[in-house]
Amino acid sequence: MPSCWLPPVAYTYEYKELKRAHRMGMDSIVADHDARSEELAEEEIVERIFEAVIDQRLPPGMKLSEAALCEAFGVGRMRVRQSLLLLSSREVVELLPNRGAFVASPTAEQAREVFEARVMIEPNVARLAAERATGDDLRLLEQHLRLEAEAHAGNHRRDAIRLSGQFHVLMAQIAGNTVALRMVKELVTRTSLIIGIFGSAGISNCRDNEHAEILGALRARDSETAARLMSEHLRHIQEHLELSGRQEGTSDLVAIFRR
Repeated sequence: MPSCWLPPVAYTYEYKELKRAHRMGMDSIVADHDARSEELAEEEIVERIFEAVIDQRLPPGMKLSEAALCEAFGVGRMRVRQSLLLLSSREVVELLPNRGAFVASPTAEQAREVFEARVMIEPNVARLAAERATGDDLRLLEQHLRLEAEAHAGNHRRDAIRLSGQFHVLMAQIAGNTVALRMVKELVTRTSLIIGIFGSAGISNCRDNEHAEILGALRARDSETAARLMSEHLRHIQEHLELSGRQEGTSDLVAIFRR
């Protein structure tokens, strides 16, 4: 698809922007557009670095040289620094004073602690979801499981990890507890990184058939079975992690990110 193509909604949006330009002055609109472009460019860099971590092309603890990233992405230092700050806020990158940026390097013990926390929280989330799920909620989960199955069938590891995590977030949303939702989101983000680092290449470590079993318990309004299945599911994920070792990767950042 050509880079200049815009869907009908985007055309409408651009037309509204032009009308607003006459009211507010073109300078402010141009500034707004530039700011949005900046954000999009940073998000693309963030996504590509995160993908490289999940795909095990960037090993934990690897130094992310600003100069190499600038060359790899064809952007200036400021944009790279903003991207690294975003990655740091998501705990994908560690920023060390006077040393620079490094791929996050969770230890095996930290990985165990993340799963301990999930086992404490998510079975109760599943219990609440079974009690509160509506017909629309169940249909949403069914659609989501179809996407998971497609990712697994196509051996799209990164998509499988992302979708598997989203299933757990959807469960927390259905449970209707905002505090639990916030905690699950944080834990799922950490788990995605942990699976990317400690999981076997080509495997998402989160089996969609177990998600289907949990969904079956929600349909039956069986809160205790939903809680038990969620607990077993989380333990299965942890059991398939290789916490005793890590994958190594190339240190050539430019080669990793060159399209």
